[in-house]
Amino acid sequence: MEFRHLGRSGLMVSEISYGNWLTHGSQVEEDAAKQCVQAALDEGITTFDTADVYAGTKAEEVLGRALKSVRRESLEIFTKVYWPTGPGKNDRGLSRKHITESIHGSLRRLQTDYVDLYQAHRYDAETPLEETLKTFDDLVRQGKVLYVGVSEWTADQIAQALKIADEMGFDRIVSNQPQYSMLWRVIESEIVPLCEQEGVGQIVWSPIGQGVLTGKYLPGQQPPEGSRATDKSGSAMISRFMNDDVLTRVQELKPIAADLGLSMAQLAIAWVLQNPNVSSAIIGASRPEQVRDNVKAAGVKLEADVLKRIDDVLGSVVERDPAKTQSPPKRP
Repeated sequence: MEFRHLGRSGLMVSEISYGNWLTHGSQVEEDAAKQCVQAALDEGITTFDTADVYAGTKAEEVLGRALKSVRRESLEIFTKVYWPTGPGKNDRGLSRKHITESIHGSLRRLQTDYVDLYQAHRYDAETPLEETLKTFDDLVRQGKVLYVGVSEWTADQIAQALKIADEMGFDRIVSNQPQYSMLWRVIESEIVPLCEQEGVGQIVWSPIGQGVLTGKYLPGQQPPEGSRATDKSGSAMISRFMNDDVLTRVQELKPIAADLGLSMAQLAIAWVLQNPNVSSAIIGASRPEQVRDNVKAAGVKLEADVLKRIDDVLGSVVERDPAKTQSPPKRP
């Protein structure tokens, strides 16, 4: 495993991290989830990402139990806050009340005294940004949170948060967690340049395009049974890629992967890691062998001619519009 700094901070993270968004507590039984976590640990992954809302808070519980016997100081545990975790009006968003209550719930479920990174899971248009940042800063000073990050914020929102933090003396954002893959490059034109300048690293999710970039979905054919495209909780997001133009072009990536001696998933993960602003790429898994396959992307160097071949194959199906980075206009 290779390691990188999280943004300009002193924190080192494994360049491939393990996330349990659509798996633990929902799609995957707990024994299988624990096997996946153990495989991640065996392969040198030290960074684990989750969120309070995943599987209705169950994902944090499963991860907490899976990591319970591991030396806490050898791990980097990340979680997030924003989406609803209960029926009440204050069980969502980035108010002082919800953030404070959510971190206590997350720490209890994760069975830890602190999280290494606490992330605003979306931008909250209904809470003053100063309130959110002051609350995060208070948690840092209390030792419950070591670093602060965001997820799916626009460049303007990140810049505004950094400006307020500098003016008020609050702890600065060190990371952003966006979707990023060969097919989804919406962060490249605005977010990445800002973050490179300000020392904010990307922890990218869905580097294999919800599984599309593995090549298992074939044009003109029904998705395999049991795949994400057939799962109620995972099919909505993958649907944007499930058209014959995208799937045909993805099949044309197979010779590129084969020439490099990589699986399609390894090629996709290695591709996002070529971006120097990426601190870590999050992988998920329903089986331990998926973890063992994906981690082989660590340390892979893709030459410029390979990157050009990929661009030539994918062409116009790549999404680059920065406006696709969005948060709800009001709390869900």
